[in-house]
Amino acid sequence: MVVFVSRRNTLRSVLAEACLTHLGAKRFIAFSCGDPSLLKKEIHPAAVGALASASIPLVQHPRRGWDELTRPGAPKADFVITLDEAMVAKQPRWPGQPDTALWALPDAAAIVDPEEAAHASIQILHSLRRRLELLISLPLHGSDRSAIRSDLRDMAHMR
Repeated sequence: MVVFVSRRNTLRSVLAEACLTHLGAKRFIAFSCGDPSLLKKEIHPAAVGALASASIPLVQHPRRGWDELTRPGAPKADFVITLDEAMVAKQPRWPGQPDTALWALPDAAAIVDPEEAAHASIQILHSLRRRLELLISLPLHGSDRSAIRSDLRDMAHMR
């Protein structure tokens, strides 16, 4: 299971969850979440537009905070990928000691101009897609866990 963390869980994490679900549905389960105190109920329109332009289905479920994924009985994450640098220090401890990485991406949801937000969202989706295609191609079973962790973190430097 891969968890994508962003601030409000309306754009970056939504794009990542939908993209991984689309690309690696047979190999990965993806979830998105955000800071419970900052969650928004609606998905940002720029995220909806970016996914539609790439023919990637939107994952429909209520926006969730990370508290839902860290409570007892919640499924354990293998990877937690944080998409917002400001959220790294705020996150809870993740059960099961998943591998973590920071893939800092711009906060397109904070852009006021809808056209600029749409353009930024498409760029974010392209960046995520390249990284997620590499994640899917990693030989996860039988591989050295530290090598996988290193690869996951190195993907942060891709554009």
